[in-house]
Amino acid sequence: MTNYSKSFEKLRIRPDKKAAAATQSQAPCCQWDGCNQPGTHRAPVGRMREGEYFRFCIDHVREYNKSFNYFSGVPDSDVARFQKEAMTGHRPTWKMGTATGAASSSPDVSQMRSGRAGYYRMRDPYNVFGTGATAPQERKAKPLEAKALTTLGLTVKATSKEVKARYKALVKKHHPDSNNGDRASEDTLREVLQAYKLLKQAGYCD
Repeated sequence: MTNYSKSFEKLRIRPDKKAAAATQSQAPCCQWDGCNQPGTHRAPVGRMREGEYFRFCIDHVREYNKSFNYFSGVPDSDVARFQKEAMTGHRPTWKMGTATGAASSSPDVSQMRSGRAGYYRMRDPYNVFGTGATAPQERKAKPLEAKALTTLGLTVKATSKEVKARYKALVKKHHPDSNNGDRASEDTLREVLQAYKLLKQAGYCD
């Protein structure tokens, strides 16, 4: 059993002529120059006058709509910007993961919007959108890296510049040329060279 019947296709709703006549009799006169027909149809006035309408008859509202341009007199750059903002419903947007480096609990969204958000302010306490300064995370050294740092007499917080400076100082100190050819500290020099090579591979120095 089906609810569909071809008889439905033959049904037609008879227009209410009395209601149509009453509407035309109450409608204002068409605002098209020289027309005395009832203005039963609305047409928008234009940009910056949203909510205001002309009243035209059916023929003249069609003629008006053919030539209506909401952006008439607007520069192309402003039209392009409006179209771009319309893609997000004229709501605030911002780039993800672009830290500004300025610590603030209430970033000014109006400075990073493409929509009309000049009056909105937003809090981002967890820096989800990368608008605040993030505390640098302390690097954790692996066992071999920690041993290499100890060999050079450094800690995990050592910078690349400090690693290089310490390496050069130890090489100069333990090199046989600096000890009148004495190779007593040759093993120490070898450990320093190996430690520096490991730290360089681990990214502690470039």
